[in-house]
Amino acid sequence: MLDYILALDQGTTSSRAILFDRDGQVRASASEEFPQYYPQPGWVEHDAGEVWASQRRVAEQALATVPPPTIAAIGITNQRETVVMWDRRTSEPVYRAIVWQCRRTAGVCDRIRQDGFDRVLRERTGLVTDAYFSGTKIAWLLENVPGVRERAERGELACGTIDAWLIWNLTGGRVHVTDVSNASRTLLFNIHTLAWDDEILSYFRIPRALLPEVKSSSEIVAETDLFTPGHGIPLAGIAGDQQASLFGHQCFEPGSVKNTYGTGCFLLMNTGRAAPDSRNGLLSTVAWRLGGSKPAVYALEGSVFVAGAAIQWLRDELQVVRSAEETAALAAAVPDTGGVYFVPAFVGLGAPYWDAYARGAIVGITRGTNRNHLARAALEAMAYQTRSVVDGMAADCAIRPQVLRVDGGAARNDFMCQFQADVLGVPVERPATTETTALGASYLAGLATGFWKSPAELAGQLRIGARFAPLMDASRREDLYAGWQRAVERARNWAIA
Repeated sequence: MLDYILALDQGTTSSRAILFDRDGQVRASASEEFPQYYPQPGWVEHDAGEVWASQRRVAEQALATVPPPTIAAIGITNQRETVVMWDRRTSEPVYRAIVWQCRRTAGVCDRIRQDGFDRVLRERTGLVTDAYFSGTKIAWLLENVPGVRERAERGELACGTIDAWLIWNLTGGRVHVTDVSNASRTLLFNIHTLAWDDEILSYFRIPRALLPEVKSSSEIVAETDLFTPGHGIPLAGIAGDQQASLFGHQCFEPGSVKNTYGTGCFLLMNTGRAAPDSRNGLLSTVAWRLGGSKPAVYALEGSVFVAGAAIQWLRDELQVVRSAEETAALAAAVPDTGGVYFVPAFVGLGAPYWDAYARGAIVGITRGTNRNHLARAALEAMAYQTRSVVDGMAADCAIRPQVLRVDGGAARNDFMCQFQADVLGVPVERPATTETTALGASYLAGLATGFWKSPAELAGQLRIGARFAPLMDASRREDLYAGWQRAVERARNWAIA
């Protein structure tokens, strides 16, 4: 009996594996953090071998809890925009993975804007010209790692986002694919034709042979017997983490919205079959495609680079907090931040500012400021950044969400959820199962293999675990947000080249 779907959730700071049953309930899970590398200010890297090894270990741990023949399919969701380039013969990376947070190509983006090519990129890819996306990272590898361009032009190398790297390893180097949602984050993919764009590839001098074949988000692309020798398990769902979360929240109708609080913070709105054109610093992206014959579904997205990573920084670098879990109690121990604002622009600011030269700032500190105030300011920063994105989304679509569905590690923090509801002025709903990103990947894999027959069959699985209604009066809300906007201005354009 095929009773479970295995979701591989490869994130920025950890790899996870979660088994879901037919009711969408978690039956087993395993998680493992892996190292982060910061070779220069603003640079962020991962060891791709360490990423794969951690993902394999947690998958084996989760699978050890059930008989292997009971796994119907594997769904993959991943940190987006992070780039790996490797040798097709040996499967050895040519360089560390360049992480989505890395700002090393900010100068390249400046030159693109000077050329006027940013308008082409915006029109065809739905993205802004920023170091966040994969295209400039691939170009950097080709230009700066000795011998790589020559090897790439000879067809010896492969490249892709983390999903492609995982599938390559899961299939022993037989399959080099990605899906439309991940491809749409590369700055190289035409979201209207759903194909790699030859003019853009030519501009960046990226050989097309480097790139993976693009599949839909819900179809069988290969099988793996890595965990179950002699018994192949279909690899049937692929989606970038934020698109997978949108699907996991069952935001199937245009206008439905979710926000994920992870390393970064990502708010997406389903816009249906139309790719929106934002005038307020947001992105148009492919949400998913179910099967090769169906049209794509699009989303409007606001990407905040640092959310939960600010708590990790307080824990690991300043040692202000011992764990993320204690921040709710610390924040509640004081009535407010005492005028302190924390702008965690460690790697610049994303939506709606798109300022690669912004840097982190903590303002309003007095002699009476203590760790409670700092913890509270870090939690409040997630809510303020989300408010900025929601305001831009409302301006673009003339729609303000009536409710915000949330997930991610920080969404388990009751203080943050309540403050988010207060600063937005709309209710916040947290699902009973907060592993919504992995759940979305499992849904995509299950739909492709008949484990579930249709999205409508999933409706009964949507369970709200907690609801936070806004309690703050409007004048207080706007005063606090005005202070946040002042703090952001202090952080902007700090590291001008």
